[in-house]
Amino acid sequence: MADSELQLVARRIRSFPDFPMPGVLFRDISPVLKDPDSFRASISLLAGHLKKTHGGKIDYIAGVDSRGFLFGPCLAQELGLGCVLIRKSGKLPGPTVSASFMLEYGKAELEIQRDALEPGHRVVVVDDLLATGGTMRAACELLGQLRAEVLECVSLVELTSLKGRERLGTIPFFSLLQYE
Repeated sequence: MADSELQLVARRIRSFPDFPMPGVLFRDISPVLKDPDSFRASISLLAGHLKKTHGGKIDYIAGVDSRGFLFGPCLAQELGLGCVLIRKSGKLPGPTVSASFMLEYGKAELEIQRDALEPGHRVVVVDDLLATGGTMRAACELLGQLRAEVLECVSLVELTSLKGRERLGTIPFFSLLQYE
């Protein structure tokens, strides 16, 4: 069953060469979102991995702006958990903490509300894709500033040639699909 679900998701990923700039092969997840069966399968597969790996030890899912917002709340709902948001700078009200990082194409900053989590909360970070690892690393740093425990980072797609997994250091990482 899991293999057929994974194949269903994999068939929906499209590749666009030279987007957004020459030399980049963009992996488009839009068809996964468009197809309810493949989107449901992606959530089911990620939830299955987290149940098997962490059982009932997760307190929250943290969705990373912006496409992590598509997977984070659905994954949290599937697991019976809450979801906290990690947003681009200037998008959250109230006191926040922030972390800067480098992207493939420039510099960015993420924020989380200072009261989003209590110290010791166990969190899984979710985004749609892991490339260089800058965004995931910054998300983990933010959670560390709140003294939360990052159990794992997960994504739908991993671009292995960019070695983003290495930037996460000792934090476990899981992806449904891997591309060179």
